[in-house]
Amino acid sequence: MVAERKLGVAERRVQRFERVAELPFTSERKRMSTIEKDHGQGGSLVLITKGAPDVLLGRCTRVRIGTDAVELTDEIRQRILADVAELSADALRTLAVAYRPLIEGETVEPSEDLEQDLIFVGTVGIIDPPRPEAAVAIEEAHRAGIRVMMITGDHPQTAVRIAEDLGIVQPDTVALTGQELDRLNEHALAEAVRETSVYARVAPKHKLQIIDALQADGKIVAMTGDGVNDAPALKSADIGIAMGMTGTEVTKQAANMILADDNFATIVEAVREGRGIFDNIKKFLRYLLSSNMGEVLTVFLGVVLAGVIGLTGTGEAVVLPLLATQILWINLITDSGPALAMGVDPETEDVMARPPRKLTERVIDTRMWAGVLEIGAVMAVVTRLTIDMYLPGGLIEGTQQLERARTAAFTVLVFCQLFNCFNARSETTSAFHHLFVNRWLWGAIALSVVLQIAVVHIGFLNTAFGTVPLSWDQWLVCIAMGSVVLWFSELRKLLARSLRRSPTRLQ
Repeated sequence: MVAERKLGVAERRVQRFERVAELPFTSERKRMSTIEKDHGQGGSLVLITKGAPDVLLGRCTRVRIGTDAVELTDEIRQRILADVAELSADALRTLAVAYRPLIEGETVEPSEDLEQDLIFVGTVGIIDPPRPEAAVAIEEAHRAGIRVMMITGDHPQTAVRIAEDLGIVQPDTVALTGQELDRLNEHALAEAVRETSVYARVAPKHKLQIIDALQADGKIVAMTGDGVNDAPALKSADIGIAMGMTGTEVTKQAANMILADDNFATIVEAVREGRGIFDNIKKFLRYLLSSNMGEVLTVFLGVVLAGVIGLTGTGEAVVLPLLATQILWINLITDSGPALAMGVDPETEDVMARPPRKLTERVIDTRMWAGVLEIGAVMAVVTRLTIDMYLPGGLIEGTQQLERARTAAFTVLVFCQLFNCFNARSETTSAFHHLFVNRWLWGAIALSVVLQIAVVHIGFLNTAFGTVPLSWDQWLVCIAMGSVVLWFSELRKLLARSLRRSPTRLQ
């Protein structure tokens, strides 16, 4: 329609031709035909066909040159194919047009038998430029370890050129066609999908074959589509993505999700968002598990090593390092606000710079459990040392009463968990990286500090929680002891980063 408007013949076509019947386009046929009544030729019937040039040429025996229809020789056929190849190399989609006047008495019922002995008219080059952001999104997807593949019904050279322009493949890449896929056995197909990222002139069954081969190879496959023929592939893929603007209802029903703006860059942004959410879930779990581990080990080791640190009562009875109400208070002010703020924590590291996680990878893996135990142990050690520091006897001689020593230990454990908020944001990235990007986390920490000051210095709260007021120097000691968790974690992360950067070489 664009071509005829450029030629200025749109109005003439409307006046001259009247559609009688239609043979619709399908991805298998790769062509469409209509039967028109030609009022310019006394109302005679003519079959007009458009479709893929290589498909249409096989049904043509003549070619229109000027006003004459001459024999379609091999020389002319090769010249037409060369023109198609040149257009395809310029990333143009090609569409060929042919026709045949129907003889008097010939059936007008739509049938593929009519699409024979056609007269070739010419080839139209259609440009369908990709969105400017598509190439950037594909580069970002590659950086994230995501392989982008193109499966299209276009001419192989067109598909390759577009794929090269978008950065999907390197120059001089060869596309695999549907006919070539049909000739591959199961093993050869598995090898092909590992190496080939551009497929052209494919039918719906080929898309299913490609998806099945990728899934059999252990890959997670996301498939996009908009036509009815794409529905089986979207259903078979692990993640079927239908186009919201151009997609058919059948496709949308078959898909797992609908892309509202039909923009590939949105898919890549969704991957980034998903990885960020998953990271925040791990931050939340890492923080809660390590903090609660610190509480458990503090109480457990405080009881087991009570004699060592001088935590004994009358008659050598063991005295708990923390009261039950104090443990509940710690859970209230550290496991609520700060933990919830982890759920909206911005990226602390480049989530698109790492490959996708494996299906077998657990949310709480061995590495996280090791970190949880280490941080929990550090919390328990510094809390017990604080009690020992203030109580008479034990490893460090102190002069304070049990209530003050327990209040100091209680406060140290609270600060340990608050400092642990920054540790838990990443297993490897320093806590000082993007330190102030999460205002909700800072607000939750500030509120927790205020509440802890209140429970230590307000009279009726002293009675409820078994605390006594602390002096300024004692507060400074508690803050310093609590920060040990942060410095320990920083050293641990520094060591992990150093080991990761150190190349392993065979001497």
